[in-house]
Formats: sequence, structure tokens, C-alpha cells
Amino acid sequence: MKAFYAEEQKRHDPKAFLSSGAQKPNPEKPERVERLLAGAKAAGCTIERPRDHGLGPVAAVHTPEYLDFLEHIFARWQRIEGASAEVIPNIHPIARDGSYPASAVGQAGYHMADTACPISGETWHSALWSAWSAVEAAEAVMAGAPAAYALCRPPGHHAFADVAGGFCFINNSAIAAQALRKNAARVAILDVDLHHGNGTQGIFYARPDVLTVSLHADPVRFYPFFWGHADERGERPGLGYNLNLPLARKSGDAAFLEALDVAFQRIRAFAPEALVVALGLDAFEGDPFGGLSVTTPGFSRIGEAIAGLDLPMVIVQEGGYLCDELGDNLTAFLTGFGGKKR
Repeated sequence: MKAFYAEEQKRHDPKAFLSSGAQKPNPEKPERVERLLAGAKAAGCTIERPRDHGLGPVAAVHTPEYLDFLEHIFARWQRIEGASAEVIPNIHPIARDGSYPASAVGQAGYHMADTACPISGETWHSALWSAWSAVEAAEAVMAGAPAAYALCRPPGHHAFADVAGGFCFINNSAIAAQALRKNAARVAILDVDLHHGNGTQGIFYARPDVLTVSLHADPVRFYPFFWGHADERGERPGLGYNLNLPLARKSGDAAFLEALDVAFQRIRAFAPEALVVALGLDAFEGDPFGGLSVTTPGFSRIGEAIAGLDLPMVIVQEGGYLCDELGDNLTAFLTGFGGKKR
């Protein structure tokens, strides 16, 4: 399988985030790339550099107002006397349907959902190359490859059309799905990350051409808290085109695979012509976030099960944080996936 990644993706290096009110080291480290690259190579992937695809594919799912913010906010922030070294919001609107603030501080609060997505001088370009990796993988699949893997870092599934959050700035899975729509009348996104893909859901929530399905730890007491509940089904033309399958904390392989069967039933009923897999590896039992208890062999079974859908697939990397088994978990997924595809 071809895998796509650009070295520029490592330059984004966030230092901290707030968790339960306490400042902690940011777990979305550049070192994740080395672990994931090793895992992809161990699964037999060939690593290729994506091309610069410009803003077109990104602007297809994100607002111009938001992209302008991402590109220029760091330079503007540095002109504020006493500002932090990274852009971190300290105020948020209680509603976003009113006026748009002119100040950098106000816009940071408007466009950043939480403190887990600090913006540095390298963030914009790293996020672009991450998105272009997803675009390149989608183009490989449209050219005839049965599947392709995009090593996207920073990740993307918590990014809405005009809001960053949860370590995410540009929604790579949504961009891949939109790119696939050039050739496919219907595209499904299957998100298997520990956390609900709230940004992806939000982007497609009113659309009937992209089905969004997410398996994740129950958000009633877990990030992202406000999204990911089973009663969220879509709206207007998209009503019935969103499925959330929240799992009890510490659910392991059996529960995850059982939920996958439910996801597959909905995906088959949608009859998509292509699939995006938003691959989180943070459902692992040893991941620092500790929400679910999937094992390394479990990831192999998950990969094999997803491959059984027998659809052209773009696999987009989402979460999965630093632990000794991170690369092994990717190898297990891709090996299980490849074994079934053969």
C-alpha cells in the first residue's frame, strides 16, 4: 500500500494544553510521526511525498474566513504586548451567529474551541502538508489503488469548517471525502478514533452525499462532551446520514467489533462508492488517554473487518499518542487490512 507523508508535518510542535484545568505537556508530539512511519514501513507500505495541492481542496470544506485566520493569526498574535509564545484562546463567544471580532484575541476565541490546539509559527504549513497527504491518498485511490494511507499529522477530525479544536486545525478526513466526491456520487466516512469526530460530523451534518459514522468513547463524561451522542442523526437534507455509536469506557475488542458490525450495516445501506477511514489508534488499552481497551491484535481484526467492506478506501491517520505500542498498532491494523484485501 502507498503511504503519503511530508517532513514539514513535523514542524508543528505544540508545548502544552489544559486538561481538567491543569497545564500539561501537549501529547500531539512530532515524535508520533517517527513511530507511525516505522509502523507503516513494517506493514510493507512505501512512503511517498505528497504534492502541493494549493488551497483548493482545503477551501472545499473550510471557510475562507477561517483559513485566513489560520494563515495569519500567529504573526498578528506576536504583535500583542505580553502575549503567549503560542496562540491560545482565553475567551469564547456563547453564540457564533453575531458580529465577527476584529482583534486577534477575539478571533482566536471565535475560531478555537479549546486550549488543545495552540498555534505556532509552523502550524499553518504543517497542517497544509497534512491535508495534502490526505488529498494525495485520495487521488491515488481515484487513480485505481484499492487503498492508500495518509500519515496526517497534525490530525484533523475535531476541526469544523471554521473552528480548530482537540489538536486539529484542518479536517483531513473531510478533505479526503470531498476529494473522492469528484469520482464518487456517495462517500462514507468511518471514524474509529477514541474520540468522536465532531468536526467531521459538523461539516457534513446537513448533507446527504456523505455518510458519517463514528465509534468512540461515550462523550457523556469524555471529550468532546457536547457531540457524539447516539441521538445526533443529521439535519435538514442530512437527516439520517449521521450515525454515532458511543461505547462504554474501557470497552475492549469484542465490544468494538460488535459496534463495527452495526456501522457496516449502515454503510452498506448507504451504498457508497468509496470510504474514508478516520484511523485513530488511541482506542488502545495503553494509550495515554485511556478511554477504551482495544488490544494490538484487536487492531488487526478491526483492519481485517473494515477491508471486508471491499470498497476503495483512503485511510487517514487521526489520534494515537505516544506509547511503546503506537507503531505496532498501526502495523497490526494495516497488516490485518492488507491480509483481507488480498
